[in-house]
Amino acid sequence: MWTLRSWQGRLVAHPLPSQERLRHYAGWCNAVEGNTTFYATPTRDTVASWAQQTDLDFRFVLKLPKLVTHERRLGDVDEPLRVFLDAIEPLGPRAHALWIQLPGSFTPADVPVLARFLRRLPTSHRYAVEVRHPAFFGDANAIRPLEEALATVAAEWIPFDTTAFFQSPPSSDAERDAWTKKPRMPRRSVALTDRPIVRYLGRDDDARTIEGWQHWVDVVAGWLREGRSPTVFIHIPDNADAPVLARRFHDEVRAHVPGLDPLPEPIPVEPLTLF
Repeated sequence: MWTLRSWQGRLVAHPLPSQERLRHYAGWCNAVEGNTTFYATPTRDTVASWAQQTDLDFRFVLKLPKLVTHERRLGDVDEPLRVFLDAIEPLGPRAHALWIQLPGSFTPADVPVLARFLRRLPTSHRYAVEVRHPAFFGDANAIRPLEEALATVAAEWIPFDTTAFFQSPPSSDAERDAWTKKPRMPRRSVALTDRPIVRYLGRDDDARTIEGWQHWVDVVAGWLREGRSPTVFIHIPDNADAPVLARRFHDEVRAHVPGLDPLPEPIPVEPLTLF
């Protein structure tokens, strides 16, 4: 996601040709969620353009197509998976992790299906799984088999922390829309690998968003001290200021871990002039 209309002319220059939009986003953040790949597999040429606009250390966390995860539920997916993996090949090391987001109807009874699916995946990629069924967050008999299945292929478990968002009723159109669409997810802050991934949803009110992420500032700083390399995605209901808030979060973590590299400097929205 790097073409949000509310960013244009404010956070990134406008207008921009399609082959420059990601480059400008990458001036704000060094990672991106590839949510559009859930709806359609891009062409190799499109993905090659993404690679050309980003440095080798830029991180794409790309969601597997819904045909694989939601419609066929990880079964009989060899062909769509092959097409997807071929399409993203131009990213090379930028493909930080392939994101297997499973529906809320995927229950602990389905973990053996996931385990078989994971074992068949090529070892050339890292994988991260997001589950949404409540049992995975409160039942040790459900958590343990899932963690074991992930561990066999060194896959990560992606938490989607919506606790701050659902603390009180919505107060704007954007929050009301998100209220009906986003899952009520308990907070989980256990890293299974050296590359944990966190998704966090705040509120329209920046102060409440920042208050809600203090837990993650401490957790992420701790992971960094342990030698892990986490990736954190900051969301708010309309995402209008998400890049600004992501940089604020990074600054707060960096205050705890001074050796953390700074984020890149954004490309100026207006050309620099002497007068």
